[in-house]
Amino acid sequence: MKLSDFDFDLPEGLIATRPARPRSSARLLVAEGDRIRDLHVRDLVDVLRAGDRLILNNTKVIPARLSGTRRRTTGQGEVAAAVEVTLLEPQADGTWSALAKPLRKLKEGETVTFSPQLSAEVAEIAEGQCALRFNLSGEDFDAALSEAGAMPLPPYIAALRAPDEADREDYQTVFARRSGAVAAPTASLHFDEPLLAALRTKGVTFTEVTLHVGAGTFLPVKVEDVTTHRMHAEWGEVTEAAAAEINATRAMGGRIIPVGTTALRLIESAAAQDGTMQPWEGATDIFIYPGYRFRVTDALMTNFHLPKSTLLMLVSALMGRERIMRIYRHAVDERYRFFSYGDASLLIP
Repeated sequence: MKLSDFDFDLPEGLIATRPARPRSSARLLVAEGDRIRDLHVRDLVDVLRAGDRLILNNTKVIPARLSGTRRRTTGQGEVAAAVEVTLLEPQADGTWSALAKPLRKLKEGETVTFSPQLSAEVAEIAEGQCALRFNLSGEDFDAALSEAGAMPLPPYIAALRAPDEADREDYQTVFARRSGAVAAPTASLHFDEPLLAALRTKGVTFTEVTLHVGAGTFLPVKVEDVTTHRMHAEWGEVTEAAAAEINATRAMGGRIIPVGTTALRLIESAAAQDGTMQPWEGATDIFIYPGYRFRVTDALMTNFHLPKSTLLMLVSALMGRERIMRIYRHAVDERYRFFSYGDASLLIP
């Protein structure tokens, strides 16, 4: 398989920079076998069956984008320079790994100030990243970060507009509970409380799992032979209760439908070869591309993904590459909105 096998033309005008309102009014492409239907997310109540179980990723996006200033004394006096930081993940030693611009102008040991309350020492610079040691921790850090930080919009949105106050709500799911992600599980953004209630009434059940989505989800594939690509690792957890719920649904003949590729990657990491779900906690770097045998996933709700991306390879593994390319051509022709704030698809092999 070549990287070029997963390419397609996408007009820039189809990249969504704001979500649909209300959330469940977004369009929904339902692909079941070779049939395609053009619906809306609210129509899930009619599409799903009693006994189906949706797997929801309850990770919570932190306001990981920070604008700061570093000051340095030179022969010309004190010089200040702007620094843009995107937090990646906390480390065992108490520091945060982060991306910084311009990284080459930072020095280990100097301080970057983000607000009157929040600053960080540059503890280390290595491999295109830096490690930051903040002046606060625990709830004090969370409060200061909430005040100073902005939501880390994906690069393809950030290139078109700056994040604003609306993104604090728009780029967060209604069931976000566990802080730690620097990107949203975007298929889940389409759910609002009225839709969740209507699905419960229909007999659809829900299981929450956690996968803290990392910035690596936006990294491009740089190798032509896609099988040699190395995935970024992300921390996740499937609790004992969540595993039991999934196993019970499978035993009753219900379908397991992850909402988003993050939930899918996590449950596939936790499932045994025979599809039995196990309690699981740790880092997963599972890479799913055509030829993969799904252990527990029966269908997938997901947004429309970037050309040449690992996520396009994942949905190609589920539906078949040629079928996915037909689905995406249909989506482009019908002017579906793409990427994180875009429309959704329900893919049923």
